[in-house]
Amino acid sequence: MDARVEVQEPGIPILTEELMLGNASRWRRFGEVVPAGQSLDSNGFPDYGVFGPGSVAWRVLLHPATIVFETAAQAAAQFLYKPITAGIRDLDPISRKARRGTFTMFDFFERFQRNSGMHAPMWLGDTPTAQNMAAHLHRIHGRVTGPVIDPDDPSLGGYAAAEPRDAMWAAITELHATLCAYEKLAWNGDEAPHPLTPAERDQYVLELGSYLRLVGAEESEIPRNMAELDALYEKYWPYFGHKESVFADRETGVHMIAQYKDVAQKNWDPSHKLATDALFEVYEQWSDVMTAVLPEKLQAAAGLSREQIDSADEIIARHEKGIREIQNPENEARLMRLLWGPDGVDLIRNARGLQEAALQETT
Repeated sequence: MDARVEVQEPGIPILTEELMLGNASRWRRFGEVVPAGQSLDSNGFPDYGVFGPGSVAWRVLLHPATIVFETAAQAAAQFLYKPITAGIRDLDPISRKARRGTFTMFDFFERFQRNSGMHAPMWLGDTPTAQNMAAHLHRIHGRVTGPVIDPDDPSLGGYAAAEPRDAMWAAITELHATLCAYEKLAWNGDEAPHPLTPAERDQYVLELGSYLRLVGAEESEIPRNMAELDALYEKYWPYFGHKESVFADRETGVHMIAQYKDVAQKNWDPSHKLATDALFEVYEQWSDVMTAVLPEKLQAAAGLSREQIDSADEIIARHEKGIREIQNPENEARLMRLLWGPDGVDLIRNARGLQEAALQETT
């Protein structure tokens, strides 16, 4: 017997390529998903779900750059929304494991890994598939409530992940960050990334409304264009920004990221390098790029100086080779399976076929 296995503490995994890859159960929560267009609605027409073929949302979501960068971009925006950071700090399973001393880098990787694949049914499935996943996440998030967002700023009050305000901003930061990454990082052969037209950006925000309704946002607050989205940020701006006090454990004062690293190091096994290598490939090496793709106001909220904000395009340009390489067909296919899971791969391929057919009809 391998001596290394004998000395492992309970719950400390030995990683293999197979365990890293996972099977459908890592992402699946309510049985098999039904891809968009593969069922009929109550009127007998194909049910394309929340967005559907021909939408600007699918144009953005189905690009290879989104497949590989979606979660990293989302994290860059969501850690700036203080209620989300507070919920992760207090109640996320990885934070609870870190406090118990059982956290490993595989936990961090798996938490990162499941993100994209668990959103795919809502974005790319038929309506019941989208509703089922949204209902599951609503139940899970219903337990993520707390009385304090920022101990240094009691005026912010508490958080409730399943309530309209925080559910709305979780969804907005997901798909607004995805749009930002698409506009700055999505190469098409030798065609460089470029912004959508103002009309396309407004249409993207309008389409986002269907997703916001799905997650339980207040109808009166759902933006219909980019100007209204900008105004919504302004209204809720006190909830945005990077503050060390929001990351600090409310009892011990320990920064949650520092705690993750400390506990993971204590529980380290050489096989965990599989997890850290994967995290570096899809997350850590892009941290400055993901901040650089965000709008200037969010960059400032992240603590960047005027000089750093002005150099955002230079940061992206310095990483151009890697940005193009990671979204080439071979890497995209590999990372699609790793990050989106088997169901996600099927949903993406199905949606891409529908999107291509819809575009051909309009040309």
